[in-house]
Amino acid sequence: MDASRRQRIIDLLRELAPAEGYTLTTLPDVRLLRSDRPLSRTPVLYEPGVVVVAQGRKRGLLGDEAFIYDDQHYLVVSVPVPFTMETDASADKPLLAIYFRLDHVVAAEVCMQIDEQYGASPAQPRGLYASPMENRLEASVLRLLEAFASPPDDAILGPALLREIYYRILGGAQGGSMRAALAQQGKFGMVARSIRLIHNHYAETLSVDRLASEAAMSPPTFHAHFRAMTGTSPMRYVQSTRLHQARLLMLRQQLTAAAAAAAVGYESASQFSREFKRLFGRPPLEEVQRMKHGFALPAAQGQSQYVSSH
Repeated sequence: MDASRRQRIIDLLRELAPAEGYTLTTLPDVRLLRSDRPLSRTPVLYEPGVVVVAQGRKRGLLGDEAFIYDDQHYLVVSVPVPFTMETDASADKPLLAIYFRLDHVVAAEVCMQIDEQYGASPAQPRGLYASPMENRLEASVLRLLEAFASPPDDAILGPALLREIYYRILGGAQGGSMRAALAQQGKFGMVARSIRLIHNHYAETLSVDRLASEAAMSPPTFHAHFRAMTGTSPMRYVQSTRLHQARLLMLRQQLTAAAAAAAVGYESASQFSREFKRLFGRPPLEEVQRMKHGFALPAAQGQSQYVSSH
Protein backbone atom coordinates (compact mmCIF):
# COMPACT_ATOMS: atom_id res chain seq x y z
CA MET A 1 0.00 0.00 0.00
CA ASP A 2 1.07 3.59 -0.63
CA ALA A 3 1.79 5.21 2.75
CA SER A 4 1.36 8.77 1.51
CA ARG A 5 -1.99 7.91 -0.11
CA ARG A 6 -3.19 6.24 3.08
CA GLN A 7 -2.17 9.30 5.13
CA ARG A 8 -4.04 11.56 2.72
CA ILE A 9 -7.18 9.44 3.19
CA ILE A 10 -6.83 9.71 6.98
CA ASP A 11 -6.33 13.48 6.82
CA LEU A 12 -9.40 13.92 4.63
CA LEU A 13 -11.56 11.77 6.89
CA ARG A 14 -10.43 13.76 9.94
CA GLU A 15 -11.48 16.92 8.12
CA LEU A 16 -14.76 15.57 6.73
CA ALA A 17 -15.82 13.74 9.92
CA PRO A 18 -14.76 16.06 12.77
CA ALA A 19 -17.28 14.67 15.29
CA GLU A 20 -17.94 11.19 16.60
CA GLY A 21 -20.66 9.14 14.99
CA TYR A 22 -21.91 9.08 11.41
CA THR A 23 -21.49 12.04 9.07
CA LEU A 24 -23.74 12.14 6.02
CA THR A 25 -22.35 12.99 2.59
CA THR A 26 -23.92 14.33 -0.58
CA LEU A 27 -24.27 10.72 -1.77
CA PRO A 28 -27.23 9.20 0.10
CA ASP A 29 -25.65 5.75 0.40
CA VAL A 30 -22.25 6.89 1.67
CA ARG A 31 -21.58 7.80 5.31
CA LEU A 32 -18.38 8.63 7.14
CA LEU A 33 -17.74 7.17 10.57
CA ARG A 34 -15.54 8.42 13.39
CA SER A 35 -15.10 6.92 16.86
CA ASP A 36 -12.71 8.37 19.45
CA ARG A 37 -13.07 5.52 21.93
CA PRO A 38 -12.86 1.74 21.92
CA LEU A 39 -16.13 -0.16 21.74
CA SER A 40 -16.62 -3.45 23.51
CA ARG A 41 -18.62 -6.26 21.97
CA THR A 42 -21.80 -4.81 20.55
CA PRO A 43 -24.55 -6.50 18.51
CA VAL A 44 -24.86 -5.02 15.01
CA LEU A 45 -27.00 -5.65 11.97
CA TYR A 46 -25.58 -4.13 8.79
CA GLU A 47 -27.52 -3.60 5.61
CA PRO A 48 -25.81 -4.97 2.48
CA GLY A 49 -22.79 -2.80 1.81
CA VAL A 50 -19.09 -2.30 2.35
CA VAL A 51 -17.10 -0.84 5.25
CA VAL A 52 -13.68 0.62 4.43
CA VAL A 53 -11.52 1.44 7.48
CA ALA A 54 -8.68 3.94 7.04
CA GLN A 55 -7.51 4.05 10.65
CA GLY A 56 -8.26 1.88 13.69
CA ARG A 57 -9.64 -1.62 13.63
CA LYS A 58 -12.97 -3.39 13.86
CA ARG A 59 -13.52 -7.07 14.62
CA GLY A 60 -16.71 -8.81 13.61
CA LEU A 61 -17.55 -12.04 15.39
CA LEU A 62 -20.00 -14.45 13.77
CA GLY A 63 -20.20 -17.76 15.57
CA ASP A 64 -16.65 -19.13 15.68
CA GLU A 65 -15.46 -16.88 12.83
CA ALA A 66 -13.69 -13.54 13.29
CA PHE A 67 -13.61 -10.90 10.55
CA ILE A 68 -10.93 -8.21 10.88
CA TYR A 69 -11.52 -5.00 8.96
CA ASP A 70 -8.83 -2.38 9.33
CA ASP A 71 -6.52 -0.28 7.16
CA GLN A 72 -5.53 -3.47 5.32
CA HIS A 73 -8.96 -5.09 4.93
CA TYR A 74 -12.51 -4.00 4.11
CA LEU A 75 -15.73 -5.73 5.12
CA VAL A 76 -18.35 -6.89 2.61
CA VAL A 77 -21.94 -7.60 3.65
CA SER A 78 -23.98 -9.24 0.89
CA VAL A 79 -27.03 -10.04 3.03
CA PRO A 80 -27.90 -8.64 6.47
CA VAL A 81 -26.23 -10.85 9.07
CA PRO A 82 -26.49 -10.11 12.81
CA PHE A 83 -23.06 -10.35 14.39
CA THR A 84 -21.02 -8.91 17.26
CA MET A 85 -18.56 -6.10 16.64
CA GLU A 86 -15.81 -4.50 18.70
CA THR A 87 -13.62 -1.50 17.86
CA ASP A 88 -10.06 -0.39 18.59
CA ALA A 89 -9.89 3.42 18.73
CA SER A 90 -8.69 6.31 20.90
CA ALA A 91 -8.91 10.11 20.97
CA ASP A 92 -5.35 10.33 19.61
CA LYS A 93 -5.97 7.73 16.94
CA PRO A 94 -9.70 7.64 16.21
CA LEU A 95 -11.34 5.00 14.13
CA LEU A 96 -12.02 6.52 10.70
CA ALA A 97 -14.12 4.61 8.20
CA ILE A 98 -16.48 4.89 5.25
CA TYR A 99 -19.73 2.94 5.03
CA PHE A 100 -21.15 2.29 1.56
CA ARG A 101 -24.74 1.10 1.70
CA LEU A 102 -25.33 -1.07 -1.33
CA ASP A 103 -27.24 0.48 -4.21
CA HIS A 104 -28.67 -2.69 -5.76
CA VAL A 105 -29.41 -1.02 -9.11
CA VAL A 106 -25.84 0.22 -9.60
CA ALA A 107 -24.41 -3.07 -8.28
CA ALA A 108 -26.55 -5.08 -10.72
CA GLU A 109 -25.43 -2.93 -13.65
CA VAL A 110 -21.75 -3.28 -12.73
CA CYS A 111 -22.13 -7.04 -12.16
CA MET A 112 -23.71 -7.44 -15.59
CA GLN A 113 -20.89 -5.53 -17.27
CA ILE A 114 -18.24 -7.56 -15.45
CA ASP A 115 -19.93 -10.83 -16.37
CA GLU A 116 -20.18 -9.72 -20.01
CA GLN A 117 -16.45 -9.04 -20.10
CA TYR A 118 -15.14 -11.93 -18.00
CA GLY A 119 -17.98 -14.44 -17.73
CA ALA A 120 -20.15 -15.31 -14.76
CA SER A 121 -18.28 -15.91 -11.50
CA PRO A 122 -17.84 -19.54 -10.39
CA ALA A 123 -17.19 -18.36 -6.80
CA GLN A 124 -19.33 -19.45 -3.88
CA PRO A 125 -21.68 -16.73 -2.55
CA ARG A 126 -20.88 -15.43 0.91
CA GLY A 127 -23.05 -13.27 3.13
CA LEU A 128 -20.16 -11.71 5.07
CA TYR A 129 -16.42 -11.60 4.49
CA ALA A 130 -13.31 -9.43 4.92
CA SER A 131 -11.11 -8.84 1.89
CA PRO A 132 -7.58 -7.41 1.58
CA MET A 133 -7.49 -3.78 0.46
CA GLU A 134 -6.13 -3.45 -3.07
CA ASN A 135 -4.14 -0.49 -4.37
CA ARG A 136 -6.61 0.40 -7.11
CA LEU A 137 -9.54 0.37 -4.69
CA GLU A 138 -7.63 2.54 -2.22
CA ALA A 139 -6.86 5.04 -5.01
CA SER A 140 -10.55 5.14 -5.96
CA VAL A 141 -11.54 5.78 -2.34
CA LEU A 142 -9.08 8.67 -2.16
CA ARG A 143 -10.55 10.27 -5.29
CA LEU A 144 -14.04 10.08 -3.80
CA LEU A 145 -12.93 11.72 -0.55
CA GLU A 146 -11.16 14.46 -2.49
CA ALA A 147 -14.43 15.12 -4.32
CA PHE A 148 -16.31 15.32 -0.99
CA ALA A 149 -13.76 17.91 0.16
CA SER A 150 -14.18 20.04 -2.99
CA PRO A 151 -17.80 20.93 -3.76
CA PRO A 152 -19.29 20.89 -6.34
CA ASP A 153 -17.00 18.00 -7.34
CA ASP A 154 -18.95 15.80 -4.93
CA ALA A 155 -22.26 16.41 -6.69
CA ILE A 156 -20.89 16.26 -10.24
CA LEU A 157 -18.22 13.55 -9.97
CA GLY A 158 -19.43 11.64 -6.90
CA PRO A 159 -21.82 9.19 -8.60
CA ALA A 160 -19.22 8.18 -11.20
CA LEU A 161 -16.51 7.80 -8.54
CA LEU A 162 -18.86 5.65 -6.47
CA ARG A 163 -19.52 3.44 -9.48
CA GLU A 164 -15.76 3.09 -9.92
CA ILE A 165 -15.52 1.85 -6.31
CA TYR A 166 -18.27 -0.70 -6.98
CA TYR A 167 -16.29 -1.92 -9.97
CA ARG A 168 -13.08 -2.26 -7.92
CA ILE A 169 -14.89 -4.29 -5.25
CA LEU A 170 -17.06 -6.44 -7.50
CA GLY A 171 -14.18 -7.04 -9.92
CA GLY A 172 -11.53 -7.48 -7.22
CA ALA A 173 -9.84 -10.63 -5.96
CA GLN A 174 -12.87 -11.73 -3.92
CA GLY A 175 -15.49 -9.83 -5.87
CA GLY A 176 -16.81 -13.07 -7.35
CA SER A 177 -18.23 -14.06 -3.98
CA MET A 178 -20.20 -10.84 -3.75
CA ARG A 179 -21.38 -11.06 -7.37
CA ALA A 180 -22.55 -14.63 -6.77
CA ALA A 181 -24.35 -13.52 -3.60
CA LEU A 182 -26.06 -10.62 -5.36
CA ALA A 183 -27.19 -12.96 -8.15
CA GLN A 184 -29.04 -14.86 -5.39
CA GLN A 185 -29.16 -18.17 -7.18
CA GLY A 186 -29.37 -21.64 -5.72
CA LYS A 187 -29.78 -22.28 -1.98
CA PHE A 188 -28.21 -18.92 -1.12
CA GLY A 189 -30.85 -17.09 -3.12
CA MET A 190 -33.64 -19.18 -1.64
CA VAL A 191 -32.58 -18.30 1.92
CA ALA A 192 -32.10 -14.65 0.88
CA ARG A 193 -35.79 -14.53 -0.08
CA SER A 194 -36.77 -15.56 3.42
CA ILE A 195 -34.44 -12.88 4.87
CA ARG A 196 -36.19 -10.21 2.79
CA LEU A 197 -39.51 -11.49 4.09
CA ILE A 198 -38.28 -11.10 7.68
CA HIS A 199 -37.09 -7.53 7.10
CA ASN A 200 -40.28 -6.48 5.32
CA HIS A 201 -42.72 -8.21 7.68
CA TYR A 202 -40.91 -8.41 11.03
CA ALA A 203 -44.01 -7.25 12.96
CA GLU A 204 -46.09 -10.18 11.69
CA THR A 205 -46.20 -13.73 12.99
CA LEU A 206 -43.25 -15.44 11.34
CA SER A 207 -42.88 -19.18 11.80
CA VAL A 208 -40.16 -21.46 10.49
CA ASP A 209 -42.80 -23.08 8.28
CA ARG A 210 -43.70 -19.73 6.67
CA LEU A 211 -40.05 -18.78 6.14
CA ALA A 212 -39.24 -22.23 4.75
CA SER A 213 -42.17 -21.96 2.35
CA GLU A 214 -40.85 -18.59 1.12
CA ALA A 215 -37.50 -20.29 0.46
CA ALA A 216 -39.21 -23.28 -1.21
CA MET A 217 -37.53 -25.72 1.20
CA SER A 218 -38.64 -28.18 3.81
CA PRO A 219 -38.31 -26.76 7.35
CA PRO A 220 -35.33 -28.99 8.33
CA THR A 221 -33.44 -28.21 5.11
CA PHE A 222 -34.25 -24.52 5.41
CA HIS A 223 -33.11 -24.41 9.04
CA ALA A 224 -29.75 -25.96 8.14
CA HIS A 225 -29.10 -23.65 5.18
CA PHE A 226 -30.26 -20.58 7.08
CA ARG A 227 -27.86 -21.26 9.95
CA ALA A 228 -24.99 -21.94 7.56
CA MET A 229 -25.60 -18.60 5.84
CA THR A 230 -26.29 -16.37 8.85
CA GLY A 231 -24.66 -18.12 11.80
CA THR A 232 -27.95 -18.21 13.70
CA SER A 233 -31.37 -19.87 13.66
CA PRO A 234 -34.33 -18.40 11.78
CA MET A 235 -36.23 -17.47 14.95
CA ARG A 236 -33.15 -15.90 16.57
CA TYR A 237 -32.72 -13.88 13.39
CA VAL A 238 -36.35 -12.70 13.56
CA GLN A 239 -35.85 -11.71 17.20
CA SER A 240 -32.64 -9.80 16.45
CA THR A 241 -34.26 -7.94 13.54
CA ARG A 242 -37.21 -6.89 15.70
CA LEU A 243 -34.98 -5.69 18.54
CA HIS A 244 -32.68 -3.69 16.28
CA GLN A 245 -35.71 -2.05 14.67
CA ALA A 246 -37.24 -1.29 18.07
CA ARG A 247 -34.03 0.41 19.19
CA LEU A 248 -34.06 2.60 16.07
CA LEU A 249 -37.71 3.50 16.66
CA MET A 250 -36.93 4.58 20.22
CA LEU A 251 -33.92 6.59 19.02
CA ARG A 252 -35.38 8.26 15.94
CA GLN A 253 -39.07 8.51 16.74
CA GLN A 254 -38.84 8.80 20.54
CA LEU A 255 -41.20 5.87 21.05
CA THR A 256 -41.53 4.38 24.50
CA ALA A 257 -40.28 0.86 25.04
CA ALA A 258 -43.87 -0.41 25.16
CA ALA A 259 -44.80 1.37 21.92
CA ALA A 260 -41.66 0.15 20.15
CA ALA A 261 -42.29 -3.40 21.36
CA ALA A 262 -45.82 -3.34 19.91
CA ALA A 263 -44.60 -1.79 16.65
CA VAL A 264 -42.18 -4.65 15.98
CA GLY A 265 -44.61 -7.44 16.86
CA TYR A 266 -44.21 -8.12 20.59
CA GLU A 267 -47.41 -8.82 22.51
CA SER A 268 -45.64 -8.75 25.88
CA ALA A 269 -43.69 -5.64 26.92
CA SER A 270 -41.96 -7.59 29.69
CA GLN A 271 -40.77 -10.25 27.23
CA PHE A 272 -39.51 -7.48 24.95
CA SER A 273 -37.53 -5.89 27.80
CA ARG A 274 -35.98 -9.23 28.77
CA GLU A 275 -34.93 -10.08 25.23
CA PHE A 276 -33.72 -6.53 24.59
CA LYS A 277 -31.46 -6.60 27.64
CA ARG A 278 -30.19 -10.06 26.70
CA LEU A 279 -29.14 -8.81 23.25
CA PHE A 280 -27.83 -5.31 24.03
CA GLY A 281 -26.73 -5.81 27.64
CA ARG A 282 -28.89 -2.94 28.97
CA PRO A 283 -32.60 -2.22 29.49
CA PRO A 284 -34.24 -0.30 26.62
CA LEU A 285 -34.24 3.16 28.23
CA GLU A 286 -30.62 2.87 29.38
CA GLU A 287 -29.45 1.65 25.98
CA VAL A 288 -31.24 4.48 24.15
CA GLN A 289 -29.73 7.07 26.50
CA ARG A 290 -26.28 5.58 25.92
CA MET A 291 -26.76 5.79 22.16
CA LYS A 292 -28.00 9.39 22.32
CA HIS A 293 -25.17 10.67 24.49
CA GLY A 294 -22.31 8.48 23.36
CA PHE A 295 -22.74 8.05 19.63
CA ALA A 296 -24.17 10.46 17.11
CA LEU A 297 -26.75 8.83 14.88
CA PRO A 298 -28.02 10.69 11.81
CA ALA A 299 -31.63 10.71 10.77
CA ALA A 300 -32.74 7.95 8.45
CA GLN A 301 -31.81 8.75 4.87
CA GLY A 302 -33.73 7.18 2.02
CA GLN A 303 -35.81 4.03 1.99
CA SER A 304 -34.36 0.58 2.56
CA GLN A 305 -35.76 -2.90 2.28
CA TYR A 306 -33.70 -3.99 5.29
CA VAL A 307 -33.62 -3.22 9.00
CA SER A 308 -30.19 -2.19 10.28
CA SER A 309 -28.53 -1.10 13.52
CA HIS A 310 -27.82 2.44 12.21
